[in-house]
Amino acid sequence: MQVRRLAADVVVIGAGVVGTGIARELSRYDVRVVLVEKRADVAFGTTKANTALVHAGYDADPGTLKARLNVRGNALYPKVCAELGVSYKNTGSLVVALAEEQTVHLHELRARGETNGVPGLEVIPRERVLAIEPGVSPSVAAALWAPTGGITSPWELAIAYAENAVANGVELLLSSPVIGIDMRGGRAVSVRCPGVVIYTQFVVNAAGIWADDIERMINRDDFEITPRRGEYYLFDRRVGHLVSRPLFPVPSQATKGIVVAPTVDGNLIAGPNALLVGDKGDLATTAAGLAEVIDGARKLVPGLPVRESITNFAGLRAVAVPVGDFVIGASPGVPNFVNAAGIQSPGLTAAPAIAEAVRDILADAGLVLVEKPTFNPVRERPTRFSELGRDEQSALIEKNPLWGHIICRCETVTEAEIVEALHRPVPCTTLDGVKFRTRAGAGRCQGGFCGPRVVDIIHRELDTPMEHVTKKGGGSYILSGPSKGPLLEQAACRCLADAGCNAARDDGPDDGQVTGRAGAEDVGEGVGRGDHGNLGEQDVCRIETREREEVGGHAHGRV
Repeated sequence: MQVRRLAADVVVIGAGVVGTGIARELSRYDVRVVLVEKRADVAFGTTKANTALVHAGYDADPGTLKARLNVRGNALYPKVCAELGVSYKNTGSLVVALAEEQTVHLHELRARGETNGVPGLEVIPRERVLAIEPGVSPSVAAALWAPTGGITSPWELAIAYAENAVANGVELLLSSPVIGIDMRGGRAVSVRCPGVVIYTQFVVNAAGIWADDIERMINRDDFEITPRRGEYYLFDRRVGHLVSRPLFPVPSQATKGIVVAPTVDGNLIAGPNALLVGDKGDLATTAAGLAEVIDGARKLVPGLPVRESITNFAGLRAVAVPVGDFVIGASPGVPNFVNAAGIQSPGLTAAPAIAEAVRDILADAGLVLVEKPTFNPVRERPTRFSELGRDEQSALIEKNPLWGHIICRCETVTEAEIVEALHRPVPCTTLDGVKFRTRAGAGRCQGGFCGPRVVDIIHRELDTPMEHVTKKGGGSYILSGPSKGPLLEQAACRCLADAGCNAARDDGPDDGQVTGRAGAEDVGEGVGRGDHGNLGEQDVCRIETREREEVGGHAHGRV
């Protein structure tokens, strides 16, 4: 195999929200940056499976990196999200005391937050809590109001970071796991991926739950990453009105507890629980874990209807032991190898500040940072058809009829949006990649209706054989072999007729039809159950037929 050789000033390992944020921050300067990611897309690790909260910063122990970078990151969010066209809402947040004896903890949290520099913290009485959050438990005694809390979309931010970084000169290598780091004279001098060697001055380790494995490649063992699994419920938009801002219980020593929060897309999310696991691939959801989540959520919001859940999933947080805090700094004895590891909650909030911190560490270690006059901090937000007015929608359809072809009915996502997502600066080749960029497949049916159509669009636009299209890269194939349109159509009908509509099930024939070969691990990654009410097979097939008739059949190979 021919080996490609690259030269860089900095190699950043890991393209989650931390790694992409670091790459984007470095793209401001006249330095050569290569960002490498083992998965098929950015944001496919911890970034895609968390609570999506922008924390105020009252929880972290004063003096820790978590405390300092949380508060700084929170302050940066409005500017960063405005520049990158990323969804962000400054909703404020509440820590809810459900008994009078818990109120003492609210005052402790306020004092801790004030020490950390969190502005505007206030303990408010029961009456005021119920006035702003009528759905909260009537047992509420008081709450800590944090006006700087908010919500965002973690994968949207990581994708935007990556796109802006690439637009400003960063080279991104996807499906490129690091297989070795070469050392010379006590320094890391090159990073090896399959078929690629990158010679570099500096290495940044932002590899999430694999950060300890990466550090061992330079013969250091300064920390161990123990994954902490958290399980979640995601609820339909129909109940999005029940909560207007993140609601926390009074935290324990181990966890912030089960949170109920709105999402920037109008859903509700509840979770996570917290369980240390030994397997870095353990993304399972369990009956016991989900029961813990819903019980905790209903303590805060008693009226939360489980029947409106559209999916369950689990994510892993990277807990660095014995450190407990973020691990950010040069590895001892290897001055040009910088760790950005152990980034658990509030890592999403801290990400913009972590990028600044890593930049400064690299500068102190000798990286020359000269601002690039051509740097453009702005990334235009992709057009979302559902957010436009009727006149704007009509104007787009007039220019390009694909704007009028709705692929995902749950989220009103058009074919034009999907086509655009497939051709943006960061390659998008998978169903999950399309979902994270457009929300096709993120609605109530969880891709049951639109999934086959998205497969066909990927096939057409990227000239990829249908049997090579995957859910999330690797071996997560959608088809078990070559297929024609009718076979795909029949498979979609069978999938939709199944009330479970669970892509993780593998109970279909291995004859080139959709079989759900994504695998059991996807149950923990948001595949979920879907809910089609009382639709039977004939009903679904009629819907599919009607939709084809409305758009003129199989034009462009559409299913």
